[in-house]
Amino acid sequence: MPYYLARPLRGLFTALALSCAMLAQAAPQKVIVDLDIGDDIDDAFAVGLLLQSPEIDIIGITTAWGDTALRAQLLERMLRETGHSQIPVAQGIATSGNPQPFTQARYAQRGKLPAKIDAVDFLLEQIKRQPGQITLLALGPLTNVGAAIGRDAATFGQLKQVVMMGGSVRSGYRKSQYVPSRPVDKEYNIASDIAGAQQLFTAGVPIVMMPVDSTQIRLDEVERNALLGHGSPVTDAMALLYHQWINAYQPWSSNMPSLFDVVPVAWLIDPAVCPTTPLRIVVDNDGYTRERPGKPNAQVCLASDQKRFFDIMMPRLLKD
Repeated sequence: MPYYLARPLRGLFTALALSCAMLAQAAPQKVIVDLDIGDDIDDAFAVGLLLQSPEIDIIGITTAWGDTALRAQLLERMLRETGHSQIPVAQGIATSGNPQPFTQARYAQRGKLPAKIDAVDFLLEQIKRQPGQITLLALGPLTNVGAAIGRDAATFGQLKQVVMMGGSVRSGYRKSQYVPSRPVDKEYNIASDIAGAQQLFTAGVPIVMMPVDSTQIRLDEVERNALLGHGSPVTDAMALLYHQWINAYQPWSSNMPSLFDVVPVAWLIDPAVCPTTPLRIVVDNDGYTRERPGKPNAQVCLASDQKRFFDIMMPRLLKD
């Protein structure tokens, strides 16, 4: 080939390669969400941000813990009324003795029970179809996760990663950012199903862990009023769910909810929101997540960038 033709062709091939790389980088992340929506309010805000983020392709949502059928009804209504009824909702393993009240039950009861899809079957089937491509976003107790590992650990190991909210590594719960944290606590998601958490942390799958150390970001009045008064389908759903949550009789409600489950969603969009440290985490039989010496089994976010977090969350949720 003459040299005067070779150079332009090389340039064309280089440009095509760069374009393909940029397209691959921009492809939405495939995510399955496992959550206990309906008790605390942070799950609803997490779903809202997921729905408003083009960087995320929601393969499906599975309900975890307690009355998983009622949680599925809540999601059916929220997805239908926000124009996302095509997203599958799978019903997880129901459990009894849930100590937390289902604060958003009235909203959920006005939903329809989706066609019965088993959450564990759905998760394993989707992983088999797209091995190495799916992120499991685990935002509740790990009952479905433990069951999936117990049923087919090899398939579960083909997840791209598990990004989770749960645990307490170097500090515990706190009332606000201006008072000291409690010592390390038994965090709710881990302590609710200790066996499931132990299975996850020994499964060998890549884990990104967001404990209470980094997820106690509160929704202050200015941001809350902007969101709940915005008037889009997504923020209207969030407003209804928020007011049912705040009006329920339960000791841990607050005008300023903690956005625990929203932090992992923001991390998926921009990992700089929550830089991680490789640690070895062991779940003990009391439900504590202990930092131990040895080969790391998780990337753990110990502190988040709150300004960056709100810069990610607010424009998306305020988008029509």
